[in-house]
Amino acid sequence: MVTDLDIARWRLHTQRLTAPAPDAGTVVGGLLAVQAENRQQAGWAVACRTVSPRAAELDALLAEGAVVRTHVLRPTWHFVAADDVGWLLELTAPRVRPVLLRQLTDLPGWGPGELDRAATTVCEVLAANPDQDRGQLAEALAAHGVSASGQALMLLLGLLELDRLVCSGRERDGTHTYALFSERVGERRRLDRDEALAELAWRYVAGHGPVTERDLAYWATLTLTDVRRGLELSRDRLETFTHDGRTFWHTPGTAPPGPGRPTGHLLQLLDETYRGYQDSRMVLDAAGVVPRGREAAIGMALVDAQLVGGMRRTVGARVRFDVAPYRRLAAAEEAALEEAAGRYGAFLGREHELRIHR
Repeated sequence: MVTDLDIARWRLHTQRLTAPAPDAGTVVGGLLAVQAENRQQAGWAVACRTVSPRAAELDALLAEGAVVRTHVLRPTWHFVAADDVGWLLELTAPRVRPVLLRQLTDLPGWGPGELDRAATTVCEVLAANPDQDRGQLAEALAAHGVSASGQALMLLLGLLELDRLVCSGRERDGTHTYALFSERVGERRRLDRDEALAELAWRYVAGHGPVTERDLAYWATLTLTDVRRGLELSRDRLETFTHDGRTFWHTPGTAPPGPGRPTGHLLQLLDETYRGYQDSRMVLDAAGVVPRGREAAIGMALVDAQLVGGMRRTVGARVRFDVAPYRRLAAAEEAALEEAAGRYGAFLGREHELRIHR
């Protein structure tokens, strides 16, 4: 009989946290999309899933355009392989776009005319000079009589990303920039709607499984009707089991890993282990020790695929990890978190300090 802990361990294996991938490109392609709202911590989310975590791997993929950071799936940034971003946007943007459009047009002075003028200006500026950051684009818009800054600018650029007009350009000194989608990505893989639904279902299950249909509906902002269509079209490549009254989908030939030496992970709350699900997210808390309700922590301390505490990272001359446990930790669990802090510190090129607030 499969348990919550079995599923949680299984997912960490599927997601490459306990079965590392050879490189960053394999991680992004395997997960299909990696939430990347916080650029630096999302860099660790990719690197910690590789055999040799190095920031330079993902940086190189972003610089050459093999991976882009853009709004897709939900109203937030994700890392996505350039080969996948076009069909993913075509499939999922129609349900996400109205959310950003409503937020922008609710702001004073943002009607259809202003939006069209702003979009034209941004595209003309990037055609002449790609890799412009938000500040530079705001100045260009102001020069053309469009006042866009702060929230309005972010919403505008998010809409242009969803419309496949712009996407991430080459980073400049760690700053996110924008470039034309047509020049950075262009025409790559094209799928019809059924092909896209099947591909999405298969790739999500293969990278995140076991999952429920509602997990996928949340992750991709799709209707349950569309999700069920995609899963049915992929049925010959997938298997299922029932747990806690729900059907879980997974790839054939896989099974939950057995218990082993406890492995620790220090991750942002936006990590795919948490944000990649909604319906069955809390298999990460099989014992029910995590407070429910508002998410107070911004990071997670996991040991053996279970949430054992909230985590906060502070980067200075050294990197400090403050962990507030949800229960008393055993010595082996504290040792696992110390190892995790060491890996993260080495990735950042800094000495590390782990503080467990008992």
